[in-house]
Formats: sequence, structure tokens, C-alpha cells
Amino acid sequence: MSDQIKVTRTVQASPEQLFALLSDPARHTEIDGAGMLRGVEGRAEPVTGVGDQFLMNMDQEGLGSYQMRNTVTAYEQDRTIGWAPELYPLDSLKDKIGDIEPKGHTYTWELEPAGSGQTTVTQTYDWSEVTDDGFRGLFPRVSEEQLGETIDRAARAAT
Repeated sequence: MSDQIKVTRTVQASPEQLFALLSDPARHTEIDGAGMLRGVEGRAEPVTGVGDQFLMNMDQEGLGSYQMRNTVTAYEQDRTIGWAPELYPLDSLKDKIGDIEPKGHTYTWELEPAGSGQTTVTQTYDWSEVTDDGFRGLFPRVSEEQLGETIDRAARAAT
């Protein structure tokens, strides 16, 4: 069994339009195909490089409201952007999930020009770096269909 899900679609939006959307955490609720994001907390400016961080408010059945701190792990203007979420603070859901450390997974977007204002978008959801066995057993948390819906939403929101 693979430790990642990868979805590729060609959409009617330019790489520049998509990258502008993806690099702006304040707009991520517009593209959330899994329905967990509730908005950015604090800093609302677009990210500008690897190492930047943003805090997202989340809500999920069984867990309720919580926050994820996302650290940008990949950044190439108009080509690639990705981030690694981790529960913030790491022990904030201890009463619901015990000593599990929810971190080690990434979401990465690759944008390839496809002509006529189109882009081939590949979104990779990767949990191969999850080291906590209890957390690893919960993957995947997002389905292939939800990743595809996220790409579709991004295409609509970017234009």
C-alpha cells in the first residue's frame, strides 16, 4: 500500500492564477474539498517561500475545532507549492487522541502549463514521513475524490 495519493487534472486556469490562490492561506477555505477548513488564524498575507508558516482553524467530526500549523515545504513561483501541517499545539487534542503526534504529512501542488490558459495540476498528499505509528494508522485522512474536488474548486476560484 502506498503512502501517498496523487491526483492529476488539466484545468482551465493559468499556473499564475492557481499559484496566486494557493499561496494565499486566507483563500484556502474556497478550495477545501474535504470540508475541514474554517479559515486562517492571524497572518493572512500570502506565503513567499519555504519555511513560511500559517495557522488554519479546522473542524472535523469526532474532533471538533482545532488548529493546524502549516510550514511551507516547497515553493517555486508559479510551478510548485506545498506545506506540512501539524496539530498546534501538538498536545491540544490529547483528551481525544491520546499521545498521538499528528505531523509528518504534506500536501504538494505541481503546476505545469498546458497551453491556452490551461494548467496540468498534480496534487500529492503524502504521509510517508509520519513517524507516529498511531497517527500513521489513521491515513489516509483525505480521499482521492476529495483531492480531485479540491483541484476543481481551485480552478473555479482562481479564474
